[in-house]
Amino acid sequence: MRLLNRYLAREVLMGTGLVLVALLFLFSFFDLIHELNDLGKGSYQVWQMFVFVGLALPGHAYELFPIAALIGTLYGLSTLAAHSEITVMRASGMSRNRLAGALVRVGLLFVLVAFLLGELVMPISEEAAQQWRLKALNNFVATQFRSGIWVKDKGSFINVREMLPDNSLHDLRIYDFDEEHRLRRISTARKAVYQQEHLWRLTDVERTLFDERGVHVVHEANAEWDSVLTPQVMSTLLVEPEQMSVWNLFAYIRHLRDNSQQTVRFEIAEWSKLLYPFSILVMMLLALPFALQRPRSGAVGMRVMIGIGLGLSFYLVSRFFSYMGQLNDWNPALSTLAPSVLFLGVAGLLGWWTERNA
Repeated sequence: MRLLNRYLAREVLMGTGLVLVALLFLFSFFDLIHELNDLGKGSYQVWQMFVFVGLALPGHAYELFPIAALIGTLYGLSTLAAHSEITVMRASGMSRNRLAGALVRVGLLFVLVAFLLGELVMPISEEAAQQWRLKALNNFVATQFRSGIWVKDKGSFINVREMLPDNSLHDLRIYDFDEEHRLRRISTARKAVYQQEHLWRLTDVERTLFDERGVHVVHEANAEWDSVLTPQVMSTLLVEPEQMSVWNLFAYIRHLRDNSQQTVRFEIAEWSKLLYPFSILVMMLLALPFALQRPRSGAVGMRVMIGIGLGLSFYLVSRFFSYMGQLNDWNPALSTLAPSVLFLGVAGLLGWWTERNA
């Protein structure tokens, strides 16, 4: 039985590896086409474009892993079924549950790889890719509002017009309020450079003070600014929450809660990073019922197409629940778990139907 498990694992590993490589080539090709629109802007040349696409590969691998596992498992099992090897395995005493157990053991290896990829490789590569592209384009970070980036820090509201790739801030405005929510000071600075933990160095500072005596303006060449903001917090504006590590998401969620801000999107991203790798197991179990059907001519190609359809459906359903969770303020764990539970139910239903009609 151990020999059969190793043989099955080899087929699934080879199938998943080939599918993942093919999908990565496909998505890299799409990235290259998209980047051609910016070719020649600033100092953005062809070799820099290839570096950016290469740095984006870990992120694509992480997102595509469940789909690749589904299609690869379908291909491997369907090939075995077409050669009647699944029939021989079952005749040798390998039940459906044992087949599922063998797939789960391989899937746990995939889960570990995906988790390490999402935690250790993807956040670094994605940030490096964005930094690389920004420097090559000689551009600033795109802002969400015409007035720039807005951040709340305790009793202050901070407006940053420009954030450079080296994490320095340009054209900075700080609005300080007292405990009764009355504006007491407006500070503007041409530039802010991070010095050490929670300490920034401001240049060309102008402070407008509001008190009982009236309005006073003070000019300073340099000043220190103590803030809970760090380059790591600001870098979340460069990288999507779904591409951050769990630890960075946890720290940023805590920062948002301390400032009484919405955290739903980041909480969903955090739960997704914790649970998304386990969706690989669901996808592999979903492939099992198709392998237990009687082999037919052309069945492998048809099952691969079914796998592509199921993989895309899982991706779309996951996105749907994520967006609905953000819009309706659903429980983050529920929004993240629902697609996997739904498709696990589909896998169980298909398995029951296959056994009944075998």
